[in-house]
Amino acid sequence: MEVTRLIAVRHGETAWNVDTRIQGQLDIALNATGLWQARRVGEALAEEPIAAIYASDLARAWQTALEIARPLGIEVQAEPRLRERAFGHFEGRTFADIDATLPEQARLWRTRDPAFAPEGGESLLDFRARVTDVAAQLAARHPGELVALVAHGGVMDVLYRAATGQELQAPRTWHLGNAAINRLLWTPQGFTLVGWGDTGHLDQGSLDEATA
Repeated sequence: MEVTRLIAVRHGETAWNVDTRIQGQLDIALNATGLWQARRVGEALAEEPIAAIYASDLARAWQTALEIARPLGIEVQAEPRLRERAFGHFEGRTFADIDATLPEQARLWRTRDPAFAPEGGESLLDFRARVTDVAAQLAARHPGELVALVAHGGVMDVLYRAATGQELQAPRTWHLGNAAINRLLWTPQGFTLVGWGDTGHLDQGSLDEATA
């Protein structure tokens, strides 16, 4: 089977990114900076031979995907399985609030306990299974082609770990910036990393937060 090339893009910035507030699967739109970032990443990828674009159906990812699709003249295909990790009762709260009011749950979250799931949310184990399964399924539809996946910080983190063999509990040392361009390869044997965290198309920094 031929290799599928993947471009994985985290959505542009939202007001909740700035506030360090957990979005999870709440539907938060891009702010003005995020819309600018989305247009910039669309311009940066305008000459790429992208065969298909799949995006989380949450507004912040969908808006970003539309800007990538616009110069290419192709449709964005909604894929709910590319949504951010479900954070249950953490959603809508700031990091500081969670640390102050739910210290034990915050500890499990901060130490990346693979089995821990906030009430009403997903564990890292379940989240990883969802993301790697859908990414592999989508890639398998396009052997020999280039596919764009537009999603969230947590999704990018899972893909990086899958491509580099990093365990779920390994401390993160890689960047997960808004509107960064990340490149991977997929074969039936799994994912391989090609390039990560390219923000050369952005004139200013992008927020690095994995829970958006």
